[in-house]
Amino acid sequence: MKKAALHNLGCKVNAYETEAMQQMLEEAGYEIVPFSEKADVYVINTCSVTNMGDRKSRQIIRRAKKLNPNAVIAVTGCYAQTAPDEVLAIEGVNLVLGTKDRKNIVTLVEDLNTESNINHVSDIMSNHEFEELQIKQYSNRTRAFIKIQEGCNQFCSYCIIPYARGPIRSLPLNEAISQTRALAAAGYQEIVLTGIEISSWGQDFRDGTGLIDLVEAVCAAAPECRIRLGSLEPRTITAEFCRRATALPNLCPHFHLSLQSGCDATLKRMNRKYDTKLYYTGIKLLRDFFHRPGITTDLIVGFPGETEEEFEETLSFIQKCAFSAMHIFPYSRRSGTPAAKMPDQASNTVKENRARRAAEVARDMREAWLASWAGEVLPVLFEEEKNGLWRGHAPNYAEVFAPGRALHNQVREVSISGSDPQLGLIGKVL
Repeated sequence: MKKAALHNLGCKVNAYETEAMQQMLEEAGYEIVPFSEKADVYVINTCSVTNMGDRKSRQIIRRAKKLNPNAVIAVTGCYAQTAPDEVLAIEGVNLVLGTKDRKNIVTLVEDLNTESNINHVSDIMSNHEFEELQIKQYSNRTRAFIKIQEGCNQFCSYCIIPYARGPIRSLPLNEAISQTRALAAAGYQEIVLTGIEISSWGQDFRDGTGLIDLVEAVCAAAPECRIRLGSLEPRTITAEFCRRATALPNLCPHFHLSLQSGCDATLKRMNRKYDTKLYYTGIKLLRDFFHRPGITTDLIVGFPGETEEEFEETLSFIQKCAFSAMHIFPYSRRSGTPAAKMPDQASNTVKENRARRAAEVARDMREAWLASWAGEVLPVLFEEEKNGLWRGHAPNYAEVFAPGRALHNQVREVSISGSDPQLGLIGKVL
């Protein structure tokens, strides 16, 4: 039996696609082995969101060659899509696949030999077909994912992804319903809707359907499952969206709204399609319609031209929003994007300083939010045992830890007694 090893770099969508390719190889008779072991085939799913992502991708490709000089090496993902010639020039690479035709990975790999040197990358910007990569079974039978959307039309000035993923394409509604039912029947308690930019779901159909229509259909298809949304653009949160979403009892009240900056001047340079007024209106709507929802976000600090005054505006704004959790990133200069050519690039010292200060504010907000749940009872989906406690997530995405036995994949009511800054909420299973 031939052996295959896969390595994933980057986002949750990449992770989804890597697992889908792994299952296709398994179904074709390959034995899947850890990437650190000798294999006949290595598949590397690359990331290109930053220059560092490109570098890490090259390192992993070269590692595969060292593990087995006679192996077939196939490289897919965003770095492969945006720089195929560069990837193909790396010693040992036999196939560059990009972000299209992953569904044919088995056929493509089996047509290769160690002398192959094939660039299979096509023009992603002219691709308008959604490539379905379905995962039928996850190794962890707790949370499953459905990729509902591909591509991005936003063209933020710091981001290479529209060039790596192409224009928006949506999973058909009937296929989303079918996948949802199958995953629920397989025993999953929670399904996450993911994609490159899921707020744009349905726009390519040009029939008036939008994300909330999909969410309603998926929630109805698996009423016994939690349905959780991936990252959303602020424009998604309207009164109509909230009115319809709050009527869905199995939709998790957790909303990840990408912010990136709390300063309008910086947002404009980023080519984001909203200002802080629109963003905060969305925050208020969520809190008006949902009972204490979890609201999380991403923040980029040290963007070109960001002054100390602009950064202070951002700090004030995130405190006003009172997020339950934040991901904070120092701006990373990405070649091939407009922001890379902008004047007034911040030094690493400035970026690191601002990231630390923003993280301190985020930590204080998170601790206050966690502390506010003491005395409440939350339904928790338990996922794993960790350091003598069972770990899981509440619908609001708060991590919850509680003592117990054999709680994997169970949803149990937990009385919250307090919180731990290093862990999350602490409680007792009722």
